[in-house]
Amino acid sequence: MKPQLLLVGLGNPGATYDRTRHNAGFAALDHLSSEFGEGEWKPMQKFNAVIQEGRIVTAPILLVKPQTYMNLSGDSIVKLLRFYKLEPGKQLIVFTDDVDLPLGTIRFREKGGPGTHNGMKSIVDSIGEGFARLRLGIGPQPKGKDLAAWVLSKMTAADAKSLKSAIDQTPEIVRKFVLGE
Repeated sequence: MKPQLLLVGLGNPGATYDRTRHNAGFAALDHLSSEFGEGEWKPMQKFNAVIQEGRIVTAPILLVKPQTYMNLSGDSIVKLLRFYKLEPGKQLIVFTDDVDLPLGTIRFREKGGPGTHNGMKSIVDSIGEGFARLRLGIGPQPKGKDLAAWVLSKMTAADAKSLKSAIDQTPEIVRKFVLGE
């Protein structure tokens, strides 16, 4: 199946990173999988990712979780785009955490820079800025806390609930993107 759209969630692989702020992109993909996924997640070595086929209305999609670790996400995405001959500006949405957005907020943009996010920098370095991204607010970073340690720490139940309320909005945003609304 050739997908018409790649939905890529950024995160770090492994149980150590489950429920961390930095894995908000993976959490969004898990939710989108429950809405649009068909079948099981499958490891795909040639893309260094786990993937799941799916469908939005009649459009075939591919849900993707790169297994490269966050800061090398672009490597996996560029391989997928080349293999399937997809255009990033029309056929890719990246889901990522954003420390600069308040916890539980969501921001969708069809293009733009990477901001301070190293995973997004990797993607921009690999394919340029012309792709859609949905940023999930995990901020603000508490004063005096090391940024890397904080984004890689487990969320409290209250923070996880706030993030989930943002993630719950993602299927409708994706559906509108596919339908051109």
